[in-house]
Amino acid sequence: MSEKGKGQEMMVKCPTCKKLHEYDMNSPWRPFCSERCKLIDLGAWASGDYVIRGEPGSADPDLIVEQLEKMQKEQEENERKKK
Repeated sequence: MSEKGKGQEMMVKCPTCKKLHEYDMNSPWRPFCSERCKLIDLGAWASGDYVIRGEPGSADPDLIVEQLEKMQKEQEENERKKK
């Protein structure tokens, strides 16, 4: 993203078509330049073109708490074994 100057619009590249367009906080397609580009991106996610690495559900807050508790218990056990 680049800004031309104070008081002027901010011009950004559309993530899909790479066309420069004015960034508008009120745009329903933000950060895309159009509904078409937004839908193309959504279709790419839906078809599996984009992938987020990691185990499914790894961002689940309950799972994170469970994993942290398990790690703490393991650490405590390891400390007891050392004594």
